[in-house]
Amino acid sequence: QVQLVESGGGLVQAGGSLRLSCAASGRLFSSTAMGWFRQAPGKEREFVAGISWSGGRISYTDSVKGRFTISRDNAKNTVYLQMNSLKPEDTAVYYCAARGRSLFGSYVYEKENDYDYWGQGTQVTVSS
Repeated sequence: QVQLVESGGGLVQAGGSLRLSCAASGRLFSSTAMGWFRQAPGKEREFVAGISWSGGRISYTDSVKGRFTISRDNAKNTVYLQMNSLKPEDTAVYYCAARGRSLFGSYVYEKENDYDYWGQGTQVTVSS
């Protein structure tokens, strides 16, 4: 079992930066792929970024490429999302997710049903 707790959300002006953190409990974290998703009001939850268990493979949705950076520290059981040059359209609840299958795989996963554990979410609001 894995428990995920996100932090670091808040209110920021357009062009600003935030760093989200996702702390995971359990030994599974260091052997599994992780991802960040977001859900804006009235919209479906969407993939933002994903990282393989080793950090060797990373994927981003097109709208955040060049602005967001996902990383992980397996010694600290934590995955991060550095968000720069934020835009009002980045406003959403951001969720951390962990995959509970295919441990030590070299893949990055981009679909919701690829993940088995979810955090409670953290609100990011970008004002114009």
